[in-house]
Amino acid sequence: MSTENPSISVIIVVKNGERFLREAIESVLQQTLPASEILVIDGHSTDKTKALAQSYPEVTYILQAGKGIPNAYNQGIQTASGEFIAFLSHDDRWTPNKLETQVRWMEKNPDTLYTICKAHFFLDDPNNIPTDFKQNLLQGDYTAPMMETLVARKKIFDIVGMLDESFTISEDVDWYARCADAKVRMAVIPEVLLHKRVHDQSATMTAPAEQHDLLNALHKSVVRKHRKPDTSG
Repeated sequence: MSTENPSISVIIVVKNGERFLREAIESVLQQTLPASEILVIDGHSTDKTKALAQSYPEVTYILQAGKGIPNAYNQGIQTASGEFIAFLSHDDRWTPNKLETQVRWMEKNPDTLYTICKAHFFLDDPNNIPTDFKQNLLQGDYTAPMMETLVARKKIFDIVGMLDESFTISEDVDWYARCADAKVRMAVIPEVLLHKRVHDQSATMTAPAEQHDLLNALHKSVVRKHRKPDTSG
């Protein structure tokens, strides 16, 4: 059964994001189901990110205590007060119905611990395609298990654990693999609710660091699946 005003925390992780951060925040403020809080976790930006975030009374600006994207996500999760948690990168934007679509679905399906949706990739500058970007991603919309499509019940992080801070990137791949291995109930919303920007500073799936972390995440999943249960005692 739906509640009129469910408690929703939105976490935006950013570092030197003044170029796009306003658009990301505005896309949260335009949601048809409003967020209870917007947490901007800043990885010690040297541009105008802090001033921009603090210009919004709806935003709680938090300076990151540690380093790295997984650490920033974890700090946001630990700070969040909402029953539901959603994530957005500073350079992406949501459709106005994202929170309403995913949260209402989970309210109607209380055994579902998280949902993801489809994403549409778009070029920030059509004349400047990053060298390593997989251009086939521009040809359609994709079901995307990434942090920006995720809306989860906060309690899932007690069940599956937080983001693994040993990863440079691909921490989301590892987290979703742990969810799958734990067989937690999830759902895919077959609708584009995220517009993911591709620009010259975007992380790509072909970057060496990501390839290493991706293989590491997959290896950890294989180890978990083959680990024998402890029958001692």
